Amino acid sequence: MAGGGGAERVRVGAAAAGLLPPSCRQPRRRESRERLSVCSKLCYAVGGAPYQTTGCALGFFLQIYLLDVAQLDPFYASIILFVGRAWDAITDPMVGFFISKMPWTRFGRLMPWIIFSTPFAVISYFLIWFVPDISRGQVMWYLIFYCIFQTLVTCFHVPYSALTMFISREQSERDSATAYRMTVEVLGTVLGTAIQGQIVGKAVTPCIENPPFLSENNFSAAIRNVNMTHYSGSLADTRNAYMVAAGVIGGLYILCAVILSVGVREKRESSELQSDEPVSFFRGLKLVMNHGAYIKLITGFLFTSLAFMLLEGNFALFCTYTLGFRNEFQNILLAIMLSATLTIPFWQWFLTRFGKKTAVYVGISSAVPFLITVVVLDSNLVVTYIVAVAAGISVAAAFLLPWSMLPDVIDDFKLQHPESRGHEAIFFSFYVFFTKFTSGVSLGISTLSLDFAGYQTRGCSQPSEVNITLKLLVSAVPVGLILLGLLLFKLYPIDEEKRRENKKALQDLREESNSSSESDSTELANIV
Repeated sequence: MAGGGGAERVRVGAAAAGLLPPSCRQPRRRESRERLSVCSKLCYAVGGAPYQTTGCALGFFLQIYLLDVAQLDPFYASIILFVGRAWDAITDPMVGFFISKMPWTRFGRLMPWIIFSTPFAVISYFLIWFVPDISRGQVMWYLIFYCIFQTLVTCFHVPYSALTMFISREQSERDSATAYRMTVEVLGTVLGTAIQGQIVGKAVTPCIENPPFLSENNFSAAIRNVNMTHYSGSLADTRNAYMVAAGVIGGLYILCAVILSVGVREKRESSELQSDEPVSFFRGLKLVMNHGAYIKLITGFLFTSLAFMLLEGNFALFCTYTLGFRNEFQNILLAIMLSATLTIPFWQWFLTRFGKKTAVYVGISSAVPFLITVVVLDSNLVVTYIVAVAAGISVAAAFLLPWSMLPDVIDDFKLQHPESRGHEAIFFSFYVFFTKFTSGVSLGISTLSLDFAGYQTRGCSQPSEVNITLKLLVSAVPVGLILLGLLLFKLYPIDEEKRRENKKALQDLREESNSSSESDSTELANIV
């Protein structure tokens, strides 16, 4: 009888437990390690291509397009470029704020931003490359659609960056997915350069011979003659070519967004241990900005990113005028991007084998001797290609490591503030903000330095002061910034031993949370 009563109580308890809502019936934690499939990693990685492809096309070609195709005054073109970049930086923390306030939906917290921003981003991107048939208002046209596109692509990229924390709870799986992502993003830069360059590359503007020896009036007249000859022959074709390139890149944007949304499942439990209550953005921002490991990480990468952006922004001018390889720039740039793409898997193995801090020191510093070599030796095409390949190897490390180390900082933050959750978007959005800030700084420094040195627009050659300035911008200044950034990384506290300790502590915390949830569910079932 006693045994029968016990069995009956078990059956009643089980039936009562079956009446509980799913949220109260906590499954037992799986002991097997959760792994992401290669397909999931590839689908996740594809989502990084739109931002890089469109950003590369805009970075290399928008200024030329506004001046030579849309025929805007240089002053207004500068306003469009500056305001667009400034607005782009501001939108990152704004989007991070709205994401932190968004409740969880059936599609997740981040994926709706990616899905719904995509079609509008593609439309605004196409309209940037369209010349409206209006005599007035062109400046406002490009300014508005450039800012709209920057806002919408931020609505795609910030949640996509934060998605790293929601695809798996395993550090090694997140690192592996990040390596896949960085490979595809570098390929995206290659695609952006190749598509835009091949389609519109035939629109070549002749240069003016020996501009320093022309008077100001003669130089202006020569510029006008070159413009009239170029525009009368190919302006309409050039405009059509830019729109075709925009259509191709826009189609790739949509395809990548579809693959990402279909192939990746945002996992709620990957990032949230217990609570789903809305968090205060400003309280979270204060906690994030007071987290020492985060500040040291972004400060170090602030200087190294500025170094590579200075190199990227001035390498074309350096090859064209200082080295004299006017017709080899696209091939040299392609060598850099292909080298970076092919070496990302190596750096993923390296950081797994030797640790992330070691990878930072070895990977980023590897560019220093080659940057010095290219300006010390006489102009040599073979040496330039060797330097380009070496720079690509270092670019791969600079691409991969920040996104691989940010999740470690977030895990460390969770252990120090277990009661505060939902700040992943803040971490990623402010890192992107600081990266874009360095991009603006590098653009301003380069432009002002070349202007002070006496840079001649569309000249076939430049004064010696400009060549010296270009050598400083692609060698001395980047080397100094890299060394300063690596020195700051000495202060970064999360080494491999600390990462292992944090991983074990998070696993214990999750097990404790799951055990507590199971105990509460069993007790409630018995009461029912």
